[in-house]
Amino acid sequence: MIVQEFTPQRMLMVRLDPGQDLLAGIVAAVEEAGITHGSILAGVGSLSTYHFHVVSTPVMPPENAFIKGEGPYDILTVTGAILDGRVHAHVTFSDTEIAMGGHLEPGCTVLTFAMITIADLSTPGLEMAAWDHVAR
Repeated sequence: MIVQEFTPQRMLMVRLDPGQDLLAGIVAAVEEAGITHGSILAGVGSLSTYHFHVVSTPVMPPENAFIKGEGPYDILTVTGAILDGRVHAHVTFSDTEIAMGGHLEPGCTVLTFAMITIADLSTPGLEMAAWDHVAR
């Protein structure tokens, strides 16, 4: 177990517009804001296409199953971590029948809008090396 105390430097709200790629937008916002370490706290909006992966075997290292599709979906949440500038995000979304989600991949296209809340944890002296495997 690893426990690390920190104080967020700042909070950011990122709005993505119709047609933008959800992951690419988050990555661009992180780069533009100069965030080295952070936490993706929340996300809402909608998607017209989705692409995510989930682990598909119970052994280490696990294999991944990649899932793609299209249709109108509401984003229920986006969460994740930013370690050494690398975004590791997960998404959950639903339509009238089903909810799905997993590790966010390129190819999730914003339908109406997406709003993502990010906490910047790029505190001087914050040691994130022990967390590094999470962002890969």
